[in-house]
Amino acid sequence: ALAELQGKYQKLAQEYSKLRAQNQVLKKGVVDEQANSAALKEQLKMKDQSLRKLQQEMDSLTFRNLQLAKRVELLQDELALSEPRGKKNKKSGESSSQLSQEQKSVFDEDLQKKIEENERLHIQFFEADEQHKHVEAELRSRLATLETEAAQHQAVVDGLTRKYMETIEKLQNDKAKLEVKSQTLEKEAKDCRLRTEECQLQLKNLHEDLSGRLEESLSIISEKVPFNDTKYSRYNALNVPLHNRRHQLKMRDIAGQALGFVQDLVTALLNFHTYTEQRIQIFPVDSAIDTISPLNQKFSQYLHENASYVRPLEEGMLHLFESITEDTVTVLETTVKLKTFSEHLTSYMCFLRKILPYQLKSLEEECESSLCTSALRARNLELSQDMKKMTAVFEKLQTYVALLALPSTEPDGLLRTNYSSVLTNVGAALHGFHDVMKDISKHYSQKATIEHELPTATQKLVTTNDCILSSVVALTNGAGKIASFFSNNVDYFIASLSYGPKAASGFISPLSAECMLQYKKKAAAYIKALRKPLLESVPYEEALANRRVLLSSTESREGLAQQVHQSLEKISKLEQEKEHWMLEAQLAKIKLEKENQRIADKLKSTSSGQLAGLAQESAASLNASGQDEASSKATPEPIQSTSLVPDVESREDLIKNHYMARIVELTSQLQLADSKSVHFYAECRALSKRLALAEKSKESLAEEMKLASQNISRLQDELTTTKRSYEDQLSMMSDHLCSMNETLSKQREEIDTLKMSSKGNSKKNKSR
Repeated sequence: ALAELQGKYQKLAQEYSKLRAQNQVLKKGVVDEQANSAALKEQLKMKDQSLRKLQQEMDSLTFRNLQLAKRVELLQDELALSEPRGKKNKKSGESSSQLSQEQKSVFDEDLQKKIEENERLHIQFFEADEQHKHVEAELRSRLATLETEAAQHQAVVDGLTRKYMETIEKLQNDKAKLEVKSQTLEKEAKDCRLRTEECQLQLKNLHEDLSGRLEESLSIISEKVPFNDTKYSRYNALNVPLHNRRHQLKMRDIAGQALGFVQDLVTALLNFHTYTEQRIQIFPVDSAIDTISPLNQKFSQYLHENASYVRPLEEGMLHLFESITEDTVTVLETTVKLKTFSEHLTSYMCFLRKILPYQLKSLEEECESSLCTSALRARNLELSQDMKKMTAVFEKLQTYVALLALPSTEPDGLLRTNYSSVLTNVGAALHGFHDVMKDISKHYSQKATIEHELPTATQKLVTTNDCILSSVVALTNGAGKIASFFSNNVDYFIASLSYGPKAASGFISPLSAECMLQYKKKAAAYIKALRKPLLESVPYEEALANRRVLLSSTESREGLAQQVHQSLEKISKLEQEKEHWMLEAQLAKIKLEKENQRIADKLKSTSSGQLAGLAQESAASLNASGQDEASSKATPEPIQSTSLVPDVESREDLIKNHYMARIVELTSQLQLADSKSVHFYAECRALSKRLALAEKSKESLAEEMKLASQNISRLQDELTTTKRSYEDQLSMMSDHLCSMNETLSKQREEIDTLKMSSKGNSKKNKSR
């Protein structure tokens, strides 16, 4: 580690020297550019001075031109005055005309020269103005390029200085860390020296001890071991390995967790295929209003058969879980039920291949419908790609599961060296399945939101889309759980592959593994039989006496059993008769009460003599029938009194019957309450389990929330730091731009003044 840090320090020093050389070159370039800009400024001043001189000359020439123009006007006035005088005296004027013509020719020549000189000055002024403009434009462009280059050089210089300071600070920190680390390494080196000395002493002692034990064990083996069954791998594979109960319990626990995840996946897949079938029936054409296309009919028919392909996955995983017990040895060569699960997975993969083209064509049909928008068409294309990826992921997963099932059926199909790579590929395939399901969930949620915004979207379509989304979310969660579960346990799977016979690479073939399991069962039964305690023996004479007693007791027991059986039958019959006659007695009581009521009504309307005769006749008839019925009962019932006012016995019977009915009612209510309490106890137990699971999920979600909050705080800190750095850079750039704008405004003002002066000169020249 120290050598690496020294190499890193040397690399940083080399980079620092390179940056320092580049910094010096850039400084020289900046100085040269500054000198060039100063020289250009001096040239600009010289040009300004020459321009001012030319402007002064131009002013003097314009003044001279004005004087000459006034003189020409005076001469023209004099000529106009001299013409009428010439007409009056031609004779005297001939001489004067000759003089005036000579003067005029002189003035014309002088004027022509002045005009030519003025024209020449105008040309020179125009050329000078054009040259000045050209030079000014070149200087401006050169100034702009120099300013941009100077800004770039300054930015490079600032970056290099900043990087230089950062490297210096980093090197100083590394130096301090290296010093601390060197001190700790020196302390550790001293401790290691002391430990090595102690270990060398222990090694010598152990070597002496082991050499003595080896000699002793070799002598024992040579004298007492007739056959070494671990020498050949074929024979060694038949040896029963040491029973690892912890390994078996761990494997059963893992298989139980996998069974739960597979059950969740199976439920989600069933819901996904079923709701997809319902969606085909209502969109883009509702089957209740119009007939759907033949393609969708065939697709719906295939989707209707999804349970026959999805349910066996759960059954195969359940059989695999049941095959892993505490008494077996669980390795790939002994898990025969993995082959059935692989076959069920292959059948489901064939089902996915069968429905994939229909699914793609159905999505294309949705895209071709008039209701499909461009956004919905894009989502359908993304879903078609996701469905292809999902089928490909299941094919990959089926391939790797089939490879894992080979050691239990075909020993030469998969080498033991490839077990770990196949398991890692299974984990990668599960993670790929989770990623594909996340894409499907995202794209289908976008598709559902777009479809819900359509004006023709029905409530049935909205609910079906929500159901499909919930099933897709359940699939995504299940895939994520099983992928993380497998990735967490893949190291244990790889490590547990070496579990097998001692001093060998493992089981050679499934046949040897099966034989080993049979030997293991026999050995366990033998050990169990050895552990069974022996019963105490009985003397012979006592056994003979006991046999006689046993025979007599068995005969008497058989007779008693027959009597008990007959008495039980009689009791059951008597109970049935008792219930029958109790019902009959209740009916007779009801009839008696009705008859007494009728007689009382008649007595109120008739005389007392007739009333007494009728009451005696009716009471006699009813009492005779009641006595006949009561004589056949097992327990006699009390007879109602013939008098109109009930006596004490009838009241007691009524109270007794009332309480008996109340007791029966209370017992029935008690039984109902017991059954309800049992039911509520079971529900409470299930709810407690669900509550425990919910608390576990709550704890996991709380941990995830903590991690998410930590990530959010970290990202917020990074965002604030980046914002501050960007704000500093923007402020520096704004200051630089402000300075640049100020210089450009000054130069523009100077150029505008030059333009105004040149325009004024040109106007003056034109007026001339």
